[in-house]
Amino acid sequence: MEAIRPVRRTLLRDRAYEAIRDAIVAGEIEPGAVVRDAELAERLGLSRAPVREAFSRLVDEGLLESKPQSYTRVTPVVASDVRDAAAVVGAMHELATRVAVPRLFAADVEAMRAANERFTEAVRAGDVDTALRADDELHDVLVRVSRNRAAAATITRYTPLIRRLERRRFGEGGNCRSAGLHERLIEACAAGDVDEAVRVTAEIWRSLADMDALADEEAH
Repeated sequence: MEAIRPVRRTLLRDRAYEAIRDAIVAGEIEPGAVVRDAELAERLGLSRAPVREAFSRLVDEGLLESKPQSYTRVTPVVASDVRDAAAVVGAMHELATRVAVPRLFAADVEAMRAANERFTEAVRAGDVDTALRADDELHDVLVRVSRNRAAAATITRYTPLIRRLERRRFGEGGNCRSAGLHERLIEACAAGDVDEAVRVTAEIWRSLADMDALADEEAH
């Protein structure tokens, strides 16, 4: 039985964090909803301690807000917050693209093409989860190849703030244009054209500004 060891506390905390974060991003826990550690701990099959730790992290990342001895609730979707997060995440993707393009192998470019095919098919089918996953997989190739851990960590931290609104835009069919931008990005990467790849990456993230009106609507 030596192979069976207690699960580390940090893993339980991470499990709680990921489950609650994903539920918020997916809209299963709606903006303004009050969350309770005891209730979520029971649903997740965990003790309250890792859930409380997850709450603390989610407050720090802007998905929850807390008033001591009063409530912890999901933050509203606010245009300025989405815009700020998109600016930071976009800048990190531009940095990763600039560093990664000269390092790309043919297999990396093919992985991006395959991800964009999955993305396009999912958008046409209205499959939001698959579309967003494929979008991540495409851009993650560049982040991975750049080997910039600080950029990767920043992207991971702030992307969920954007994703709540992106999910709605995908669901309304408003992201078909992204497939074309992805194609331009892939062609620039295949050609080793760093400047063009960075320009297209910037255009992809500027397109998120179109979500501001939706964010204002969501916040009310």
